[in-house]
Amino acid sequence: MITTLLVAFLVAHGLVHLAVWLPHPDPAKPAPFAPDHSAVLTRTAVPESTARQVAVALAAAAGLAFTLTAVAVAVDTGWAVPMAMAASLLGLCLKVLYFNPWLLLGLLLDAAVLVGAATWPWQ
Repeated sequence: MITTLLVAFLVAHGLVHLAVWLPHPDPAKPAPFAPDHSAVLTRTAVPESTARQVAVALAAAAGLAFTLTAVAVAVDTGWAVPMAMAASLLGLCLKVLYFNPWLLLGLLLDAAVLVGAATWPWQ
């Protein structure tokens, strides 16, 4: 039961990364924040198109990593813990680079996955 819930959470969390960052913003229906705007990258004079590409690449990598973590947990492999740590670090990097208060829950969830993986009792 716990494994099923954990797998469902990991897949859902990975899909949310894709849902937030992959669609191109629609000017008719603006999002509550600009997912392709990074204050960090803007200050380093990175072009807006490159900042968007970085966001999409990090979101896709995090989404894939969370999905692979879910598969690893489901089949009980030894690489589930390192994969969970990598997925959460990708998610944290994405949310720190493109920080917005709307992303606080995601930051907390990624941090919880990282702490949970680091302290997982069956390593």
